[in-house]
Amino acid sequence: MGGIVYYANYLKFIERARSTWVAQLGVDQLALQASGMVFAVRSIQAEYLAPARLGDQLEVVSQRRSSTPARWILHQEVQRRGQVLFSAEVTIVALTETGKPTRLPAELRRNSNA
Repeated sequence: MGGIVYYANYLKFIERARSTWVAQLGVDQLALQASGMVFAVRSIQAEYLAPARLGDQLEVVSQRRSSTPARWILHQEVQRRGQVLFSAEVTIVALTETGKPTRLPAELRRNSNA
């Protein structure tokens, strides 16, 4: 309402950025899923700092903070012309098709610098 971007859309923006980042690492998420591994968000801590308006050109900046063999912790920001509008710490885990934790593929453990 009122030309302000709906709060849940920020989660969609950072999800798309993570998917694009993983694809740029050369990972085919559909192939991973076919092999029995998927990514899932385990936790997210978010802060809404300023509103985006409909029509704004937004940029999502993602940085890997830390990782383990089965988990990434990312810092993501949605920015407008360098102003941080939304900030989140996101924990991503690797799971088997039955929902059990599993190791990230070796290429992701080696090449996961955002």
